[in-house]
Amino acid sequence: MLDFFFYNEISPKEKLGPTGRTIEAKLLKRINAVIAIMRDVEKTQTKPTVAMIQSLFETEEPTKKPLIVEKKYAEEKKEVRFREKQNTSNQL
Repeated sequence: MLDFFFYNEISPKEKLGPTGRTIEAKLLKRINAVIAIMRDVEKTQTKPTVAMIQSLFETEEPTKKPLIVEKKYAEEKKEVRFREKQNTSNQL
């Protein structure tokens, strides 16, 4: 065992560096910080901007006009257009 330390030129009292657990803990902290930043950006920038853009593009639907006017005109006037002329003054 002492040969290992002598061969690698390290001391048994020396710290070898971060372990897997400490690296994982640091990564999780950074990931949580990034998530917090993204949520803040979404609340303060993205949602208000989307709301403003939607309000700009919202319009009322125009009233729908019938495409075929002739059918509607024919349905409205059901009375006879031409009648025989009756002679009421001189009846024989």
